[in-house]
Amino acid sequence: MAISISRPSVSLPQQFLYSINPQKFSSISVIRKKQNFLRCASSDSAPPPTRQEMSLSVGMYLIPHPNKVEKGGEDAFFVSSDDGEVLVVADGVSGWAEKNVDPALFSRELVANVSSLVGNVEVNDDPRILIKGAHAATSSIGSATVIVSVFKNGILKIGSVGDCGLRVIRKGQMIFSTFPLEHYFDCPYQLSSESVTQTYLDAIVSTVNLQVGDTIVMGSDGLFDNIFDQEIVSVVTTNDDVSNAAKALADLARNHSVDTKFDSPFSLEARARGFDVPWWKKVFGMKFTGGKLDDITVIVGKVKTT
Repeated sequence: MAISISRPSVSLPQQFLYSINPQKFSSISVIRKKQNFLRCASSDSAPPPTRQEMSLSVGMYLIPHPNKVEKGGEDAFFVSSDDGEVLVVADGVSGWAEKNVDPALFSRELVANVSSLVGNVEVNDDPRILIKGAHAATSSIGSATVIVSVFKNGILKIGSVGDCGLRVIRKGQMIFSTFPLEHYFDCPYQLSSESVTQTYLDAIVSTVNLQVGDTIVMGSDGLFDNIFDQEIVSVVTTNDDVSNAAKALADLARNHSVDTKFDSPFSLEARARGFDVPWWKKVFGMKFTGGKLDDITVIVGKVKTT
């Protein structure tokens, strides 16, 4: 992943925090209560219709790049347990290694700073404000792509800078998908320690009304570069347990990433951007294929009734 330092023209206590310290794999399932509604009625009036309270079950899994297993990779992620239900994935930009900078430091500190801001009244359940505060508090050298979602009262708010992604699946259909922001191929928008960089103002912000039974899939580009959306839907619909679904998605992405013959989302995009085998190989029917070796982070959340 290339480093970007040009700007285009156009911080409550944490209870669930992962990948701030390196680890090879992470998988856990947690459930939280959602939506407390205040109703008022006179003593002689009929009670209003009962509205379902919601809970979110979350499973996580991380597979580091094969060459970065010892340090746990360069992705970082976080799941909060407060009323806002904050999910975060950040991907340290690997290009910093060429400058003798550990790309994991920036992503881990950025995510730790998001966690410290959860519950802050000034954040007001706004993922863009979370990104703003976390970026301002990060002092490590480096850069990272990041996606933040806040789930509250049945509404999912999403803020994204770069190519980490999020999908929402409902009744076997994908009803929502983020899309990557890039300067050019394999150089995504990114938050950085450089003075000229993308900021929270560059984040794409979306809002999705969720229903009971909906499934959220959030991950780094190591997931979405190696798995097609229809594969994500298939895995999610055949795995009711969120931890099993997260692991299955990560394993499938890993298998695709090392398969040189698999025509992955990454290889399709590369050819569409003009990156392909030399012309003389094309004469023999050859083309650029294969997955992309990378850290793979997956968070799967399922909306349920309490």
